[in-house]
Amino acid sequence: MTETQVLVTGGTLRKLNTPAPAGRVRTRLTVGRTLGYIALIIAAVGLLAPFFWMVMSSLKNANEVFSVPVVWVPETFVWQNYIDIWTKSNMLVWIRNTLFLAVSVTFLQVLTGSFAAYGFARMKFAGRDILFLVYIGTIAVPWQSYMIPQFILLSNLKVSNTLWAIILLQAFGAFGVFLMKQYYETIPEELSEAARLDGLSEYGIWRRIMLPLSVPAIASLTLLTFVNTWNDYLGPLIYLRNPDLWTIQLGLKSFVSNLFDTNYALLFAGLTISVVPIAIIFLLGQKYFVEGIATSGLKG
Repeated sequence: MTETQVLVTGGTLRKLNTPAPAGRVRTRLTVGRTLGYIALIIAAVGLLAPFFWMVMSSLKNANEVFSVPVVWVPETFVWQNYIDIWTKSNMLVWIRNTLFLAVSVTFLQVLTGSFAAYGFARMKFAGRDILFLVYIGTIAVPWQSYMIPQFILLSNLKVSNTLWAIILLQAFGAFGVFLMKQYYETIPEELSEAARLDGLSEYGIWRRIMLPLSVPAIASLTLLTFVNTWNDYLGPLIYLRNPDLWTIQLGLKSFVSNLFDTNYALLFAGLTISVVPIAIIFLLGQKYFVEGIATSGLKG
């Protein structure tokens, strides 16, 4: 940051660039930083406002949820809604089924995704790059285009209307392979070469070297897969017809009978409960999640 001054020497005009006053530079930096903070605060308020309204609505009477004008904070907190959601529904069964599916699918996707990614990133074989492009290209294919033949296949395997149908559907994911491969390629090849000289097998290299060094990418994949499975609605809707197998998303949908009979305060209490596990997992793993996404995006 400089200012231009004019110096007259021997009848000749000369321009000198001198530093701007330090106070003015600090002022500009302070103003810019302040405007940035204000923009971030406005964005944060916009993102958190729906969650705040959901939590506050779960503590209202049923008639106060959609009152006009909007009441953000109820005069009386109705904690009974959280008791009723447990006593008037199978919330415990829904959470158990959802948790079982989320943990199972997450474990299998991390296992299969990291293992396949190692093959694409470190092992050389004919057609490797073409096969990887074809496999990753399946991400662009919408599930609705092949869900009918998939349903017929799983029905013929006698796993429809069981939790195994959802597990088999989501145990393999191209996105997990892509994410892990991108991270593996940031790990120096010399580590693998040294391990091979020491007699370590490819499986041993993957298990003892690549996985321990890939904690941020594994954490990112775990979080994304867990959240996606926990919030999945269409898959359980198609395959899980027995109420004892319902996930929390299907169970909460059963509260919505029609516009006038639905107790939305009770429904929002259930929605708030369903958000808690996701919030806890993200808070615990946000450091690794951000690091994994940032590092995996350096290549490709």
